[in-house]
Amino acid sequence: MAMRLYVGNLPYQTTSDDLKNTFSQAGTVASAQVITDKMTGRSKGFGFVEMSTDEEAKAAIEMYNGKEIDGRALTVNEARPMEPRAPRGNGGGGYGGGGGGGRW
Repeated sequence: MAMRLYVGNLPYQTTSDDLKNTFSQAGTVASAQVITDKMTGRSKGFGFVEMSTDEEAKAAIEMYNGKEIDGRALTVNEARPMEPRAPRGNGGGGYGGGGGGGRW
């Protein structure tokens, strides 16, 4: 069964192909994706790699966790499911704010 890994503190110029090529040294990479900002398209400095087997994933963690690439020490561990987040907003119920001094 495949294991998904979180890879943090990536150099910002790292591409998904770079990530796949790097982790392929630890085994078969099923997928690799660097997460990018939706507005700018620039890397957010982290990504995910899916290794074909748990053994290969564990080898990749041992091989790359703490390894320095382009002056940045990688953080590599088993990815956890995303936790639910509170709704985002302006905290005021969406009605805006402020006293305008006007009449009703």
